[in-house]
Parts: sequence; structure tokens; C-alpha cells
Amino acid sequence: RRLNVRVNIELLSISNPVHKKDLAVRLTDDTDPFFLYNLVISEEDFQSLKSQQGLLVDFSAFPQKFIDLLQQCIQEQNKDIPRFLLQLVSSASVLDHTPVSLNVVETNPFKHLTHLSLKFLPGNDAEIKKFLASCLKCLKEDKMMLEEKLRKTEEDLTRQLSYTQQSLSEKSRELDKLKNEWTSYTTALTNKHTQELTNEKERALQAQAQYQQQHEQQKKELENLHQKSIQQLQNRLSELEVINKDLTERRYKGDSTVRELKAKLSGIEDECQRAKQEVLSLRRENTTLDAECHEKEKLINQLQTRVAVLEQEIKDKDQLVIRTKEVLDATQEQKAILEESTEKKQSHIEKLETTIKSLSAELLKANEIIKKLQGDLKTLMSKLKLKNTVTIQQEKLLAEKEERLQKEQRELQETGQSLRMKEQEVCKLQEQLETTIQKLEESKQLLKTNENVITWLNKQLNEIQMAKKLETSASTHGGGRTAVSPHGMPDRPSFPSSGINHPISPLYAFQNFPEPAHNKNVNSQCPIQFNTQLSKMNRCSDVQTVTATSHPANKENGDNLGLESKYFKKKDDSIPLRGLSQNALNSEYLKPYLPTKAQPLPKAAVTPASAYFPG
Repeated sequence: RRLNVRVNIELLSISNPVHKKDLAVRLTDDTDPFFLYNLVISEEDFQSLKSQQGLLVDFSAFPQKFIDLLQQCIQEQNKDIPRFLLQLVSSASVLDHTPVSLNVVETNPFKHLTHLSLKFLPGNDAEIKKFLASCLKCLKEDKMMLEEKLRKTEEDLTRQLSYTQQSLSEKSRELDKLKNEWTSYTTALTNKHTQELTNEKERALQAQAQYQQQHEQQKKELENLHQKSIQQLQNRLSELEVINKDLTERRYKGDSTVRELKAKLSGIEDECQRAKQEVLSLRRENTTLDAECHEKEKLINQLQTRVAVLEQEIKDKDQLVIRTKEVLDATQEQKAILEESTEKKQSHIEKLETTIKSLSAELLKANEIIKKLQGDLKTLMSKLKLKNTVTIQQEKLLAEKEERLQKEQRELQETGQSLRMKEQEVCKLQEQLETTIQKLEESKQLLKTNENVITWLNKQLNEIQMAKKLETSASTHGGGRTAVSPHGMPDRPSFPSSGINHPISPLYAFQNFPEPAHNKNVNSQCPIQFNTQLSKMNRCSDVQTVTATSHPANKENGDNLGLESKYFKKKDDSIPLRGLSQNALNSEYLKPYLPTKAQPLPKAAVTPASAYFPG
């Protein structure tokens, strides 16, 4: 079976009761936490192991050599035929807790050589628990460290997010400002350029007119000059024809002379070629003579320089002889001084030799200390390598966590986008709410005004009923006299048992009441029927207001009483109103309470009712 096993090597120094050094080796499996084998080698055990297996290494150098062998096994593990193998051999099953031997084997085509064989004991329950506890502790510490890093990174990211959002808002504001400035600037520039273009066009038209005038003038001048030049050229042509005749005659004469000269020239050219050949031969001789002359001048110069150098050397040697004499005198003086100094230095050297001997003894001791420190350094290096492996695993874990962080950041961005969408929806809903609230307030105000009108009309009706009762009592006792209100106004008609709950215009400004003498039938009843019917529950309520049909005996009731035609629909079963004047309904006092086109009466304020009252 092939497994990946973790090997931990530690040097344990024990000072109680005697200073000792033990080598502890532990085999573990990352996948199986109960796989644990321990080996503790003391210096005495190592000596027996050294004699048994023929090792050539001391106890101090053994851990590093063992680590080197393990590294070679690691390097060869991925090959098909590895050179170094690490074999864990057990005589019985793993559950029997029998010792196990770990062999480092070198393979070759001839033989399998075991470089090292170590016997490991399986860990008991206490050791396994202790090992698991240490592993758990390390994992928890790693977890705490990673959680702190994660928290810090989250805080940094939130800060960065807020900062970027602020900067984005600021930049967007600046962009809007720049856009506004740019639009204003572009409009100003376009206006300016249009004005400049119009000015330039006007200037160009003016310049074009000037250039046309100048062109016509120049054209006339050029035509005059052209005619003059034509006349001059014609005169010149006649002169040139005469000259041409003379030149042709001269040409014929020249041709004859040229032929004679060509014959002479051919003879002269032959003589010239001969002269050139002679010149070339003379030049060659001249170059050889120049070279010889130049070489002789070089020799003369070299001999002159040698003479000058020899003269200079003679002078220098004379000066050297003088200087050597002076130096000899000085050296003899220095020799005497040096002899004295050598005697002093010999005594000093003897002292130094004694100090060197003492220093050499100290150096030997220091070398021993250095060797020990080197062994400690090797152990520290092995520990460092173990730590490096741990750090590599931690970096892998960190990379995985960074990937998770990136995923969470993406989810955060998606949630932010969804939040923005929802905020936009909320803004739209708030706008709808505001509009609905405004409509509600308007409807409430309308309701209040309608309720006020209804209450006022109910009061008026009650007063009319009271006044009518007084009028009827006065007419029975006083022989048909009309009852007048204390203010000099005729009383308003009453509506007994009418049950009206909707707004009706008050009718109390009667101008012409009939006198008892002229009206024979004083107690005759002239009833009016107020028909108001409520339409069905629709969004817009259609209200039928008071209608009155005119009696043939009274012309005043035939008018519209100052209202629009839509409020007066004729009914078949209505009874005409008698004794009401048109001015009573057209009074300024009643206008605010009459229904108009813009304000229809609400549904709740209207109920069908009919009323009869005597005129």
C-alpha cells in the first residue's frame, strides 16, 4: 500500500537530572488522525544503532542526514522507478500495536540497499489524544487568525465601498455641473460663431464686388498692353528676318572652316596620345624616386633621434651617480637605526609568541563551540523547513478564503443592485401615495363644505316651518293677514313632514305677496314638489335638483329662477310653485350655496324628498 506520511523530527534537550539530547521522530498521516508512530533516540541508543547498521555519522549530524535522505525520497516519489524508497514494514496487523520498522532503501538493477532502518512504536491512547489536542489547537489558532483577517478585510471593504459611493456621488454632481457649464458654453459659442459667420459673409460679398471691379479695370489695361506688344513684335520680326539671312550666309562659311579644322584636330589628337603615354612613364619613374627619397629621410630622422636619446641618457646617468652617492650615505644612517629597532622588535616578538599560544588554545575552544552551534543551526533549519510546509498549506487555505470573499463581494453587488431597484419602486409608490393623499384631502374638503351647506339649509328649513306655523295661526285669527317677520320681510315657507336631507336654496326674499282683498282664495294650497333622486353608486354622482312647473295663473314661476337649465328637469307629477319671485332665487346671499358645474353635490348629501306648503 502507498501512503503520504508526515515525518516530524525534533531535538529534545533534557537538563534534569543530567544534560541530555534526544532525537524524537514522529510519523503521522493527515488523512488518518489515529495513525501515530513515535521513536525517541538518545545518544546511547544512537551509538548501538551506529554499530549495528555501520553508520559513519555522529549524533549531532544524524538528524540532518536523515532529513536529506527523506528529501531524496520525496524528489523520487513521482517517478515510475524511484531510486530512493521509504518503506514502513510491520510484522503483524496495525491493530496489534506491534513495533514497525521504517527503512530508507536505495534501488538499483542489482540490489536493494537499506541505508537506514528505524523501529517505531505505535502511539497509545494518551499519546494519540495529546497529538489530536495539539492538532486541534493549531487548527483553532489558524481559524482565529483567519477570522480576524476576514473581519478586517470586511471592514476595509465596507469603508472602501462607502468612500467610493461618496466619491461617486460627488463625481456625478461635478459631472452634472460640468454638463450644465458645457451646454451654456456651447450655446454661447454657437451664438458667437453664427454672428461672426454673418459678418464674414457680408465682408466676403463686399470684397467680391471690389475684386470684380478691379478685375475689369485690369482686363482693359491688359488688352491695351497686348495690342501694343503685338505691334512691337511685328516690327521686331521684320528686323529678325533680315538678320537671319545674314546669319545663314555666315553659317555656310563656318561649315567649310569647321571641316578643315576637324582634319587638323585628328592629327593633333594622335600627337596628344603619344605625349600622354610618355607622361605616364615619367610619372612612374618619379613615384619610385620619391619612395626612395622618403625612406632615406626616415633613416636620417631615426639616426638623429638616437643621437639625442644617447646624449640624454648620459646626462641622466651622471645625475644618478650623484643621487646614489647621497642615497648610500642615507642608507648607512638608516642601517644603524634599523639595527636598534630590530633588537627592540625581537623582544616584542617573543612576547607576541606567548600571547599567540594562549590565543590558539582559546581558538580551539571556540572551534568546538562553533561546531556545536552548527549542529543547532542544522536542527533549526529542519524546523524552518517544517514551518515552510505549514505556511504553504496556510497560503492555500488563504487563497480558498479569498475566492469565497470574492464570491461574497459579487453577491453583495447583486444585492446592492436589487436594493437600488427596490428603492426606485418605493419612490414610485411614495409618489402614488402622495397623489392619493392629495386627492383624499380634496375630497374631505368637499365633504366638509357640503356638510356645512346641509346644516345651514336644515336650520333654514326649521325656521321656515316655525314661521309657517305662525302664519297659519295668524291667518285663522286675523282674517287672512300675511305674517311678516320682525325685520319687515315676509316669512319663509315651511315644509311639514318633508324629511329633506339635501341642500335646497332658501326661499325667503318674497317681493310681492298678494293682499287679502285681491285674493279671494287665501287658504288655497299651491303645492310645490321638490324631487331629488339619487343615482346609482357611480364614480360621478348625478343629482336631480329642485324642479318647479309654472302654474297658468302665475307667470313668475315659469322662469329658471337664476339657475342653469340642467338643474330644472320637468316632472309629470310635479305641482307648480305660486307666489315666488325671480329675485328671491337670484339673490347674492344664495349664490355660494347653489350647485355649479365644477362642484356636483356628493351622493351622501342627497335623498329623494317632496314637500307641499301653502302659498
